[in-house]
Amino acid sequence: MARLTPAAAESVAARLTGRLVAPVGRAMIVTLTAERMRWALWLPVLFGIGIAVYFSLGVEPPGWIAPLVLATAAAIAASGRHRQGLLVVAGTAALMAAGFTAAQFRTHLVTAPVLEKRTGPVTVEGRVRLAKRRAGGQRLTLDRLAIARLENARTPETVRLTLRQATPAFRPGDVVRLRAVVYPPPAPAAPGAFDFARRAWFERLGGVGYAIGHAAVQQEGAQGGFALALERLRQRLTERILAALPGATGGVAAALMTGERGAIPEEVLAAMRDSGLAHLLAISGLHVGLVGGLVFFFLRLAMAAAERPALRHPVKKWAAAAALVVAFAYLLVSGATLPTQRAFLMLGLVMLAVMIDRQPISMNLVAWAAGAILLLAPESLLSVSFQMSFAAVIALVAVYEAGAARLAGHGRRGGGWPRPLVYLGTVAISTLVAGLATAPFAAFHFNRIALYGLLANLVAVPLTALWIMPCALAAFLLMAVGLEGPALAAMGWGVDAVIAVARRIQALPGAVALVPAAPAAALALIAMGGLWLCLWRRRWRYLGALPLAAGLASLAFVQPPDLLVDGSGRLFALRGPDGLLSISGRPGMTGETWLRRSAQADGASLPGKDGAGSGWVRCDGLGCIYRAGRYRVALVRESAALGDDCRRADVLIARVPVRRRLCRGPALVIDRWRLWREGAHALWLAPDGLRVESVAGSRGDRPWSPRRGRRESRLSSGAAGP
Repeated sequence: MARLTPAAAESVAARLTGRLVAPVGRAMIVTLTAERMRWALWLPVLFGIGIAVYFSLGVEPPGWIAPLVLATAAAIAASGRHRQGLLVVAGTAALMAAGFTAAQFRTHLVTAPVLEKRTGPVTVEGRVRLAKRRAGGQRLTLDRLAIARLENARTPETVRLTLRQATPAFRPGDVVRLRAVVYPPPAPAAPGAFDFARRAWFERLGGVGYAIGHAAVQQEGAQGGFALALERLRQRLTERILAALPGATGGVAAALMTGERGAIPEEVLAAMRDSGLAHLLAISGLHVGLVGGLVFFFLRLAMAAAERPALRHPVKKWAAAAALVVAFAYLLVSGATLPTQRAFLMLGLVMLAVMIDRQPISMNLVAWAAGAILLLAPESLLSVSFQMSFAAVIALVAVYEAGAARLAGHGRRGGGWPRPLVYLGTVAISTLVAGLATAPFAAFHFNRIALYGLLANLVAVPLTALWIMPCALAAFLLMAVGLEGPALAAMGWGVDAVIAVARRIQALPGAVALVPAAPAAALALIAMGGLWLCLWRRRWRYLGALPLAAGLASLAFVQPPDLLVDGSGRLFALRGPDGLLSISGRPGMTGETWLRRSAQADGASLPGKDGAGSGWVRCDGLGCIYRAGRYRVALVRESAALGDDCRRADVLIARVPVRRRLCRGPALVIDRWRLWREGAHALWLAPDGLRVESVAGSRGDRPWSPRRGRRESRLSSGAAGP
């Protein structure tokens, strides 16, 4: 048989590939054209992808890049306006560039001074913007600051200070003076962990710290405008709730009514988390929707009971307008946080649809809400509340559109099902759908999944909707005349029942599944697969199962680090032969983050400084020697250990400076200066080689995370690690 020349073989392969690919391409174009009514739903998705690209960069990009792409895409679209394929490509690029531009503009719009280093103890004077209750004290957010030994140009716009001693309740607007230690917003505890400094940047929060001694009021707050007056009102309402309902009951009631969660005991918070009921404590779409829905239902019922108004006036639209007003008041009283604003925006769109005779529940409304939020606050894309709330809403609306609502209403149309069963079935379906939609995000951000959340919500959600929130609404109305006591007492009975359910579910064996920290790429695959599955209507929607499955499957290959060390070198964690982390001292918040990201509830303590240890780790006053596979790792506390460890160790981690030219034995040296510059480090000690990640490397050089120590690193270049 004659052999084909390379050119002929290439030609045959091209023809065969064209015959296979062309029909698939044509089918996708036909399906895409048939789904043109759903194209608008992808506008906020593409806008959000541009935002995600901006935040994923390792360096701050020049300000002209995204506008240039936007202008180029607009020019291409204008020149090829009669070519549909070119328009789609240009429009996609333009939307992503617009999202990128919005995120970059917002980043520079909120620029404010941030502390560069630890300051204090110093005298701090400022106006109380927020006063939050905490166990054994308060947490104050201060603005209009004057900080001793710090010039005005470098003084942060706001700082957040914790007062640990018993102090009188401060009011928003009070001018206070105190001694405090203030730090820059902390960096992540590990590479890839939650970046508080990034969130603080967008809140214009330039420092955090703690007070020393008592704070003195210099001037009681009697001014400050509407915002501070509203905060004072919230504080007074919270105090009245806690006076009527002491203990955990009052703490949960205050969280539901005013958004103040500081009075909830930690053990109740843990029970709510482990039972899958933590979403009830954060005022969100459920609470705002219940308040608006209750007002809408009762007002419409009352007006419909009167024949003349019902026949002559659009009472349904009047009820929707009144519900919107009451929901707005609830938004203000509950703190107007971003999740609450998001929930109110979505409720507002629903009520507006009712008033203009449009479908009140649709994916278009969800898309409009998401687009508005991302345009005004692009950074909210990274928040867990945005991700989980929209994941739940999109999944629920997709199920609603697919016909679940008609099936649930079968009993109401005479199918023979009792209404309570129909309601419970609807709650069960909604909880299951929302739970499945939010589980990947809960696992990514919190490293835990409540396995009995469906069971807990079947009891707690109806109780919240039918008892707790109606009592809360009645209590709000009665507070105007000082008669809220009976309504709050009745609300407390429901709250106690929810807490009891949470504790009972928490006590069940295997109530919580812990999962290790996953890469952001896995979450991106899951999100895009879920969006593809929910936003389209035709059969090709099921192609979304492929990235969804790939993202979920990648979680099985996550390998937590073998060694973690914080930015000071004082705290480190080592993985033992049993696969569990052990920590060198009191874990604190950093150690707890390490354990949580390694899917551990707790960890053992490493040996002390007495020379004790096991076969894989031994510690003394100079440091520790850790053996993992073929690696010998020296963790150095004192310079006296460097001579021996530099000769024998494969990896050397020291909280003292190390001159690399005098320590040539180890393949990797991480010393005090490198830890200071790059923050916490994570190491993987694999048989095929070392892998190292640092906080600075994962964050990049961004406005909220500038590279540290450029000047110092030049001065100490002879004493730095590799």
